[in-house]
Amino acid sequence: MNKLIIKLGSPNSTHDLSHAHQVVDVPWGERWMLYQRLQELGIICDCYADNPLVVELSTPVAAVQMWSVLKQMSSSRQELIDWLNSCWHASTP
Repeated sequence: MNKLIIKLGSPNSTHDLSHAHQVVDVPWGERWMLYQRLQELGIICDCYADNPLVVELSTPVAAVQMWSVLKQMSSSRQELIDWLNSCWHASTP
């Protein structure tokens, strides 16, 4: 397993957020796929050889997108189908 470091806050923030971070274990092979998808979504991240993937989440939307990407990568197809079905049933009156 490799580490994923999630930094919370804006790069232009005047607050010291150096302590605001979360570390998540990510399988080595999925690290690059995760990096590529986050880049496609415009989320600031760095991924260098033999270092953890570092992701900066500066907006609530970026946080939700990150959660969604991690969920898609860590869940089985059946779990994703069940989750989607539960969302559809929750939204029907």
